[in-house]
Amino acid sequence: MNLPSFIWLWKIAAWSMGLSLLAYLMLAFTGVWMFRARTSQEFPFITSFVGGNREVRSLHYTMGMSMVSLVLLLLAIGIVGTFGHFGSLGHSSHLIAGLIVVALVLLSAFSATQISARRPWARPLHIGVNIILSIGFAWVSFTGWIVVQKYLP
Repeated sequence: MNLPSFIWLWKIAAWSMGLSLLAYLMLAFTGVWMFRARTSQEFPFITSFVGGNREVRSLHYTMGMSMVSLVLLLLAIGIVGTFGHFGSLGHSSHLIAGLIVVALVLLSAFSATQISARRPWARPLHIGVNIILSIGFAWVSFTGWIVVQKYLP
């Protein structure tokens, strides 16, 4: 492909990455909130003020779906932009880091849908994957910054 400029694509990618990281932080906050509400009675007055655990869970699911969408958008942008600019993929470790992050996000989303009393493995898997995802986001951010330097004039 010989597209005129990829700057617009990288702007979308930068916003998507920033919003993905914000969603991840909000998911961590609401996840800890739900854990604390489930395991203790420390926040009964705050929980009733916010609207209850149901609303926090709903926000957590909404943010999770948003993060999955943003990460898949980033994957598409990365593939289209790299292939369009270089004519092939795999010019840096950013591809591997990105694919690992996409896999972790999808595994986290899948495990979230499985959380129930009948599936005791799902919650620890979800939490563990999300902890590993923090390392993945750091890695993909670092390698992404290196890639961005190739495109800047």
